[in-house]
Amino acid sequence: MTDKDEAESSGRRRGIQSIEIGMRIVDALAASEGPLPLSTIAQITDMAAPQVHRYLHSLIAAGTARQDPATGYYDLGPGVLRIGLAALARTDAFKIVDRVVESYVETSGQTVQIAALGPTGPTIVRIYRGRPALLTTLQVGVVLPLAASATGRVFLAFAPPAETAAAKEAEGSDGIDRVILDDLRARVRRDGRSVETGSVIPGLRATAFPIFDLQGRAILVATVLGLVDNWNDQIAKDVAHLGVLCRQISAELGWLEGGHQPSLSEG
Repeated sequence: MTDKDEAESSGRRRGIQSIEIGMRIVDALAASEGPLPLSTIAQITDMAAPQVHRYLHSLIAAGTARQDPATGYYDLGPGVLRIGLAALARTDAFKIVDRVVESYVETSGQTVQIAALGPTGPTIVRIYRGRPALLTTLQVGVVLPLAASATGRVFLAFAPPAETAAAKEAEGSDGIDRVILDDLRARVRRDGRSVETGSVIPGLRATAFPIFDLQGRAILVATVLGLVDNWNDQIAKDVAHLGVLCRQISAELGWLEGGHQPSLSEG
């Protein structure tokens, strides 16, 4: 390698490293709940304040960061918003779900259904059949109970009440005691899942996990189905892994773990 080649290679490495450092700062701003002072950014990124300041100057020039003239604090810039909106416009939730869940089913052999919240209740929109095939009456297009199914309870817990009101009225679950309903929601939110055994189909165990959008709304629910008599430690691990994958799917859709979620209040 000639001196010129080595110089060009070294320059490329420095450029790549600069991009990585800059993205660490952008990630720190994105993960915060509001603007941050220079000292906090330096602490989060484990960098010296003068170094952070130099990078922030470049990020501001590029539009990916901005500084509040009144407080001196730093926040994400308009360029990040444009990039984010462009990425969201190209994001197809079902393509992501198909890719991730099909791979999961192929590896684990579990049966998974995906439901969306329709006007009459949680509606099955995808079924990925495992091994051996699980023969049930559940098919694409079937509407599940909102209050009695694992899938429906996840929607009750994580979808805005206004979005579940029509379905509750349609199935008559709007008459459920408010205290009982709030307790149900709180438990599902605490556990991050809902488990039901035999409530829809006798002998069938269902474990449902939310898939969130950018606003923290449950736009889809992934539910693992299996026979109660077949439950074992390996299946328990497989089921838990689907929960991890649902959080990963949510992250691809722009969700930040620990961020905003719809209020439990009916208003």
